[in-house]
Amino acid sequence: MPKRDMTRRRVLGIGGTLGAMAAAGLATSAKLSRRPAVTGDQLTSRVPLPPAFQVPLPIPGVLKPVATSGGIDRYQITQREATLEILPGVRTPAWTYEGTFPGPTIESRRGRPVNVTHRNQLPVPTVVHLHGGRTPAASDGYPTDLVLPDGWRETAHGMPGMGAMHDPRAVTSKLTRDYTFPLDQRPTLLWYHDHRMDFTAPAIWRGLAGLHLVRDDAEESLGLPAGPRELPLMIADRAFDEHGNLAYPALDGTLREHPGVLEPYLGGVLGDVILVNGAPWPVHEVDAARHRLRVLNASNARHYDLQAVTGDGRRLDFIQVGADQGLLTAPVVHQNLPIAPAERYDVVIDFAPVPVGGLVKIVNRLGSGRTREVMAFRVARKAADHSRVPRILSHDLPTWHRSDATRVRDFSFRAGRMRHGHGWLIGGRAFDPARTDVTARLGDVEVWRLIADVHHPVHLHLVGFRVLTRGGKAPLPHDAGLKDTVSLRPGESTEIITRFDGYRGRYLFHCHNAEHEDMGMMANLEIT
Repeated sequence: MPKRDMTRRRVLGIGGTLGAMAAAGLATSAKLSRRPAVTGDQLTSRVPLPPAFQVPLPIPGVLKPVATSGGIDRYQITQREATLEILPGVRTPAWTYEGTFPGPTIESRRGRPVNVTHRNQLPVPTVVHLHGGRTPAASDGYPTDLVLPDGWRETAHGMPGMGAMHDPRAVTSKLTRDYTFPLDQRPTLLWYHDHRMDFTAPAIWRGLAGLHLVRDDAEESLGLPAGPRELPLMIADRAFDEHGNLAYPALDGTLREHPGVLEPYLGGVLGDVILVNGAPWPVHEVDAARHRLRVLNASNARHYDLQAVTGDGRRLDFIQVGADQGLLTAPVVHQNLPIAPAERYDVVIDFAPVPVGGLVKIVNRLGSGRTREVMAFRVARKAADHSRVPRILSHDLPTWHRSDATRVRDFSFRAGRMRHGHGWLIGGRAFDPARTDVTARLGDVEVWRLIADVHHPVHLHLVGFRVLTRGGKAPLPHDAGLKDTVSLRPGESTEIITRFDGYRGRYLFHCHNAEHEDMGMMANLEIT
């Protein structure tokens, strides 16, 4: 197919056999999309917003197991409505795990199974997905495996919000569901969130997200900063209406029947308030020492490019020690961190060069106005520091080679038309839970070649992968390590390699721009 009208900037870096695919995808997207090729539009809050760097950084509480017998840690989480003070002096209704946003953190050991009983006391069905978990299909949180609230009456086709679609394999339960996570995987930061079909984006926006840390002895022996010098940071943007409610442009504010968002937000929903661990532009007092930051972008659609800037304008290095799926082989030093929705970075930052009383701001180079500010660290005191960052971090990263691949697959991620209007498509098709899109054999190594029209953070369930190339060239320094989400930039081609091991069953791959995901940008992956 001949190339259509595309700017040189769009085409730059698209090479090899993906060139024609890129041209076709971008040209079709330009025809079919009802919006410009942007990540999304920003909501404007209608309540007074606090100054930056005044609210203390909250640290999510660690959930205690209700039982630890038989080699399994058992937890209980209730999904319920709660009224929170997110903005100082403002009461905000939210949907929560255990009454908090973020939900409580679960800390577990590598290879020790965890069982979590979720009870749904919300007014709509829910699904729980442990993002980044190597999880059997029955507990992976497939979008139609609903946990129904008390008194919920299903529609004639069984799945509210799914129109005429039906999923014959859906497994629903009433009130509660047990999720079992073997956690036979490398130590890393995971996160759990709602994954209900068609309504993932507004459910996460209303508060259904929490952290899950996997640890092991080898990682703890490295001497990385620990205890109060290890900080989980869940970054998420939100907006608030004049009553202090979380504003979201849903077509159906009840989130019961009609999915989707208003026209200006089809590319994604952005907020004008940056929250870290549920607090607006917070500040945290630190020792003049190394700290380990476990960073998650839990925003629906907003991308960040983070920098640490001192009061006199100097930039502090981020020393990356881990990616989505755990430790790197060796540290990588960055001065900025581009992070797409659902990506995680494990980084060490050294505050020793900052004088006591000094402020280090974490800023977003992609933001403007208030969204340029994220949070700050105030150096409170000099302190001894016995932590270190070893030259070798891990020896267990997989070493797949292109020659190991049994198959190479191509996927385009682009705008298109669905049955009800605008949508986001994979390979020209919108998600259908009754259709198998990809079948892979357990144990096979495959190379996937991905191409995007606009920003698409692509996430694979079950497995981690390595980035082989971007635009036919070497991957970026930020692509290091084992990942489960890769940020595709506009017009960009990327190759990834993975081995489909772990478990058989039905899984997903999808864009983690949550609005794109709700509007069709998911596909089924059957492991046989």
